Amino acid sequence: MARGYRKRKALPADPVRISIDSLSHEGRGIGKIDGKTVFVDRALPGEVVEMQYIRQKGKYDEGKTVEVIEASESRVEPPCQHFAVCGGCSMQHLSNQAQIEHKQAILKEQLEHFANSLPDEWLPPLQADVLGYRRKARLGVRYVIKKEKTLIGFREKYSNYLTEIESCPVLIEPVSNLLKPMSELIDQMDGRLFIPQIEVGSGDDKQALIVRHLKPLSENDRKLWFDFAQEHEVVVYLQPKGPDSIERLWPIEDEAAQLTYRLEDFNVELKQEPLDFAQVNASINRLMVPFAIDLLDVQPEDSVLDLFCGLGNFTIPLATKAKFVVGVEGVQTMVDRGTENAKHNNLSNVEFYQADLTSDLSQEPWNQKQYSKILIDPARSGALEVINNIVKFGAEKIVYVSCNPASLARDTGELVKHGYRLVKAGVMDMFPHTTHVESIALFEKR
Repeated sequence: MARGYRKRKALPADPVRISIDSLSHEGRGIGKIDGKTVFVDRALPGEVVEMQYIRQKGKYDEGKTVEVIEASESRVEPPCQHFAVCGGCSMQHLSNQAQIEHKQAILKEQLEHFANSLPDEWLPPLQADVLGYRRKARLGVRYVIKKEKTLIGFREKYSNYLTEIESCPVLIEPVSNLLKPMSELIDQMDGRLFIPQIEVGSGDDKQALIVRHLKPLSENDRKLWFDFAQEHEVVVYLQPKGPDSIERLWPIEDEAAQLTYRLEDFNVELKQEPLDFAQVNASINRLMVPFAIDLLDVQPEDSVLDLFCGLGNFTIPLATKAKFVVGVEGVQTMVDRGTENAKHNNLSNVEFYQADLTSDLSQEPWNQKQYSKILIDPARSGALEVINNIVKFGAEKIVYVSCNPASLARDTGELVKHGYRLVKAGVMDMFPHTTHVESIALFEKR
């Protein structure tokens, strides 16, 4: 045996009984065996389960539930038959009400811990579709030679293998219905071993697929996808290398391929491309946009700054209410899309700018204006760097839309230091059945 090599201790073979005390942020039950913390997949607080060890580490162990001995009142039958194996969702065994309560508790804990601040008022949770909601996804693809079959979907839990599925209840139905036909198509391809993923992007009434291929497609393979696109009336793109290499296969006409979604409360329609960032859950987005704008209390005389604005999901609706709106985004293609969306909706009181919002913004032209209201919708890393740049405006209200309660809590602390009060906060169920916590907060100048 080589010096320094330590043979890994074999995991216990027999299931072990454990009582579950709480739920981790990632949705696993937490209990103790002989004083050591164990995280147990598919176990809930208050339950007694038989679990199988998956990993043993120095400070904690991991396991998966093999049998529920005493079930929680919050336990429900998962809506997906693949839930025990598929890593796409982690909380389908927990009732929707209990899921949202868990997310609210995480937000409260983060605000207390990192900001030492709680809102004056907790907002009721924003909830909508809990199944058939996901309109964007990156699907793994693998042709399995031994099975002579193509698998399309999400990875298994604790594994790099793809889950063998033919439908997915959290994907919007038109996309879920394409999984089996796509699998059968790839089975027939000459290059079936070289398709690693398919990206899905959807509008209100149209779906688009971006097929990643590691080797050039044969004429036969291109025809297979061309015929598939026509038969299923889905927009198909091919991607041999990076994003710049994407080419549309069908339809040929730009207008026929255009993805759009409407926000009826504002009578606007937004154009998007398949790889554009867009909110995954359309039903929540239709509630969230007017909800955020109502919190801002936008008036006809207001000038509003929308940071991390993307293609204008908030900017365009804001422009129907305010005197003037500026949207700022780091990615130039999104700025171009926002400008196009303003023109598409005949709005002349809105401007879009590209800027690195983590850098010095003092010389930016939009930074020379004054704003009475500000909306922020940053990525998971939050908006720490931009806060020091925007507090100088002295805006009376700031609405912060967050996809990470930890960075929201950190940034709340900074806003409080700069004279703002956390007035309202709450969660929005953008990703039901997952541990993702989307939240919203209103700050007012003291």
